[in-house]
Amino acid sequence: MQRRHITGLTAAAVALGMAGTLTACGGTGSGGVTLKLVAADYGDSADNSSQKYWDKLAARYEKDHPDTKVDVEVYSWNDVDAKVKKMVDAGQAPDMAQIGAYADYAADGDLYPAGDLLNVPTQADFLSQLADAGKVASTQYGMPFASSTRLLFYNKKLFKDAGITPPTTWAELAADAKALKADGVKIPYALPLGSEEAQAETMIWMLSGGDGYTDDVGSYTIDSKQNVATFDFLKNDLVGKGLTGPTAPAKLNRADAFAAFAKGEVGMLNGHPTLMQMAAKKGIDYGTVPLPGPSGRAKSTMGVADWMMAFKQNGHRKEVGDFLNFVYSEKNVLEFSREYDLLPVTNSASEAMSEAGEDKKLWPFLRSLTNSEIYPVGKTSWASVSADIKDQIGTAVAPNNSPGAVLGRIQNQAAAAEAAE
Repeated sequence: MQRRHITGLTAAAVALGMAGTLTACGGTGSGGVTLKLVAADYGDSADNSSQKYWDKLAARYEKDHPDTKVDVEVYSWNDVDAKVKKMVDAGQAPDMAQIGAYADYAADGDLYPAGDLLNVPTQADFLSQLADAGKVASTQYGMPFASSTRLLFYNKKLFKDAGITPPTTWAELAADAKALKADGVKIPYALPLGSEEAQAETMIWMLSGGDGYTDDVGSYTIDSKQNVATFDFLKNDLVGKGLTGPTAPAKLNRADAFAAFAKGEVGMLNGHPTLMQMAAKKGIDYGTVPLPGPSGRAKSTMGVADWMMAFKQNGHRKEVGDFLNFVYSEKNVLEFSREYDLLPVTNSASEAMSEAGEDKKLWPFLRSLTNSEIYPVGKTSWASVSADIKDQIGTAVAPNNSPGAVLGRIQNQAAAAEAAE
């Protein structure tokens, strides 16, 4: 997802705004309630800032609920999680936050369970795998707000020039990359294991190899036999043969890989729907296919969800719940998803999108969502484990390093973090 800061307030302004709200005990000054929502910006220009989306949504809600005002502040993804943490640490939690992670707040007892907020039809409408990912100790606190999956993107012109077809297996992917290199392509396969989003590329490849970050009971399995085999393939068959371009994977960030694809310098890479926009704007004729695995198409791919949560501090459970039931209506979920080329988080909106011709470009991603797996975001240890992966995983494919040793070290750190949960 391309996330650029469009609309925001200074920390001082936030503090003053929150102080004003608290002084009025959450009231609008006429016996009503003001709800504070802090949200992330999914826009890439002033024209499609998420502030505009939320302002329009709040105005529609307030028209039918004159006793409730919804005050929304939107920040870039670079800032929003830290902004919310600062508010919570200062004892000035917003009523709602739409950010990247919820587990720490849930573990600290700061959040309302989703079941205390949403009516039964609304809560039951969440896609099951996303609802499950929003749970801590079997109780849902994180409400999925936006989602996406990954597919393998390829440059049709470069593939045609090299006389190759999209791969369905790892061996075919390596052979295609070799042919692209022979034809002069700068980056046959882009492998972004840099600090920006290494945890995503890592999970995509682990899933395609038949495992992932955790087992069926939620314990970390980072150095499993399948995961080590996956990184052995990456090191020996792609990186070691010079098929991932001039930049070492540990130094290549996802944003740079996407930008290179949009310039026509990349033959293939894993991408999410935002890459469609970037490639189309630059005139790149691209295709997408399911991710390849060792002997055929991967059985699952990585899904990503961002989260809505509601804080208990201000005591506005009923008003927050009523607003969120409105937010998660089919109409509003579809409107947001279409505005930002994201996937709906509810069954009703997903079914509507799968039948609407205007959404055809998202259908392949929508299909892959049904068998996707999400980061283990319900584990409070995931934040530190994710940071360790970002910091170290690129070295697993570096010359003279052992993938098994690197994965083993990360696994030991993950086990220690998990034991401390």
